[in-house]
Amino acid sequence: MTFALQAKNELTRRPFGASCCQAAELAAFIRLRGSIQISGKRLTLNVVTSNAASARRIFSLFKQLFHLNSELLVRRKIRLRKNNVYLIRISEANRVREVLSVLGLMRDGLPVPGLPPAIRENKCCRRAYLRGAFLAAGSVSNPEHSYHLEIYTDYRQHAEDLADLLATFNITVKITRRKNGYLLYLKDSEQIVEFLNVIGAHSALLTFENVRILKDMRNRVNRLVNFETANVSKTVAAAVRQIEAIRLIERQIGLETLPPSLRELARLRLLHPEASLQELGEMLDPPLGKSGVNHRMRRLEKLSGTLMAENREAKN
Repeated sequence: MTFALQAKNELTRRPFGASCCQAAELAAFIRLRGSIQISGKRLTLNVVTSNAASARRIFSLFKQLFHLNSELLVRRKIRLRKNNVYLIRISEANRVREVLSVLGLMRDGLPVPGLPPAIRENKCCRRAYLRGAFLAAGSVSNPEHSYHLEIYTDYRQHAEDLADLLATFNITVKITRRKNGYLLYLKDSEQIVEFLNVIGAHSALLTFENVRILKDMRNRVNRLVNFETANVSKTVAAAVRQIEAIRLIERQIGLETLPPSLRELARLRLLHPEASLQELGEMLDPPLGKSGVNHRMRRLEKLSGTLMAENREAKN
């Protein structure tokens, strides 16, 4: 079962809440997955979903709000093992008009653009409408793989209405054109967590947060390991370079010709090739800080470079 399906199944088990919230959730289902068929004087409302739990919830909402025993049809998809399609149908013209009018989707026999004012005014209804929108046309990726949540709608105006509702919860969504419709999407993990909280998918939220925390910890550990590895590599490379410089000095003029401070450091480096500059400084008598050791080591490398240049000139 996908993470998106787990989240949706959790939402379908939520209590219906107040009648205003039921109406808001059902309005979202109809707006996103509903269609009206007109044949002569016959008026039919169809709501389609591929999620059996969502189909049961839509059926129950019609029954709760309007005491309607709507038809529930199943269309089986055999090819490519696709999910079944569930169709909830109301075929009584008067009841269809009643449903659409009560939900604020129709006025005087005509569709109403935009969202019903009651949904915008009440916070609980905004949550319910967004929950219905996610159940009807939303998806969320498994956080193990990526952070992505989206809702698809056919109309630009509806996409902007959904964005406005989300903005009231401090969630900033992006809208992009997708085929014949519009896609609202979130890629910020904190915003996705807030969205799941708003629509009431609390178990999915906890799962998402646990995965996110583990991923963050793994990434932090990897960054630290990479940082330490890079530091070790730099330390080893520097030590090899320093030892080569000291060996050259030893061959050319002998370490005993060096000033005492440089001679002591040179011998310590040869004895402790794996030691850091700070560790070498602690071995000196008297001890010396890292910057002081680095300064002396540069003097040794500079002397080595001078001797190497003199050798080249002598050969030429």
